Amino acid sequence: MDAALLVTVLVVLMVLGAPLGTALGVAGLLVLGIFDYGWQMAGVNFTSAIASFPLLAIPFFVLAGMILKEAGLAAVIADFFQALLAEYPGGLAMVAVATCVVWGALSGSGPATTAAVGLILLGPMARQGYRREFAAALVANASDLSIVIPPSIAFIIYGNITGTSVSALFLAGILPGVLTGASLMAVAWLVARRRGYGGRRRQADDTSPGRLLLRASGALLTPVIILGGIYGGIFTPTEAAVVAVVYSIFIGVFVYRSLTWAGLFRALVQTSITTGAVMFLVSFAGIFSWAASTTGLIDRASAAIIALAPNRWILILLVDALLLVLGMFLDAISICYIMMPMLIPVLAGHGIDPVWYGVVFVSALAIGQATPPVGVNLFTAASLSGCEVDSIARQAVPFVAAAALVLVIISLFPGLSLWIPRLAGLH
Repeated sequence: MDAALLVTVLVVLMVLGAPLGTALGVAGLLVLGIFDYGWQMAGVNFTSAIASFPLLAIPFFVLAGMILKEAGLAAVIADFFQALLAEYPGGLAMVAVATCVVWGALSGSGPATTAAVGLILLGPMARQGYRREFAAALVANASDLSIVIPPSIAFIIYGNITGTSVSALFLAGILPGVLTGASLMAVAWLVARRRGYGGRRRQADDTSPGRLLLRASGALLTPVIILGGIYGGIFTPTEAAVVAVVYSIFIGVFVYRSLTWAGLFRALVQTSITTGAVMFLVSFAGIFSWAASTTGLIDRASAAIIALAPNRWILILLVDALLLVLGMFLDAISICYIMMPMLIPVLAGHGIDPVWYGVVFVSALAIGQATPPVGVNLFTAASLSGCEVDSIARQAVPFVAAAALVLVIISLFPGLSLWIPRLAGLH
């Protein structure tokens, strides 16, 4: 009865439109209070959920990305890729994917990448003959990679819940992220060729790719410094986030000279809003997980999952399908806190590697950022392009299919995710 009440209250509040963090917290506290399961400790649980050293990386990585955005470095990166690719058929489509991949490694956020890259490239793509819905769908789906390619907020959350090395997760996400980016680029090129989206002819006064690369090198070095410092043993992922902030301010002020006090203030405000929303959700999700564990819901759900999946491969594919469905309605962090407590004993029972599964799990969640009805990247792209979400979603079908195919591949071949961590001696 207690577990049924927990689930019922959660679903009812979600249907009524309550914010998910509120729904999780109210459902958990209500059940803990009614059945006297130690609800007096709720305050301690609320704070302990966010009193984690690895979670400190989240606000700093978010701030680093916001600072680089305010410094206008997304345009610098886009200019470099335009010099390399824009003259080929479908060139601007490939530029959009490449820019999203690189910017995703700076921001770690799908909506932030959609906004930064969309503001720069949606207009030029429309002027070159691309359908606005197609351009918006492409940017929204390519921005999914922001939570797969390190540094990734989703990997930090997953590592905090499961006790998995965030450093190993960061490395494990590189190859699958690049593979997904390549698949999206291939689909974009094929669609662009079929629709006759030509390239932009180079002009005599165009800046050379070499000079643009030199200009963009300050921004492009950011993930290199972050990952190099982590895997060189110089600093932890949390310390790397602080280094990223310092470096972002340095290049924004002294290298590009484009970061103003007003821009820094806007970055701080937006970081506070984003971090507050994340930590609010994390805290109340912790209370819900505590209630779900106390009522035995997690144990029963884990047993049901094991009964449905007689072997690890069926389990992985079934959970992939479930995550794709959940991604249509919930955000990635919420799904992490709802699903992972149930999946941890299941993964252990099947002997599934937590680093590999972290990449599979987050890759599935990434696809959900661009699938209706509540894909956050879709809504961001819609607001920038002025197109309806439904029309963008229809244009997104081939990109979602390509990402889903890569998800199946990395689900069936663990070596794709584990090769780089093993090479670095972290697995």
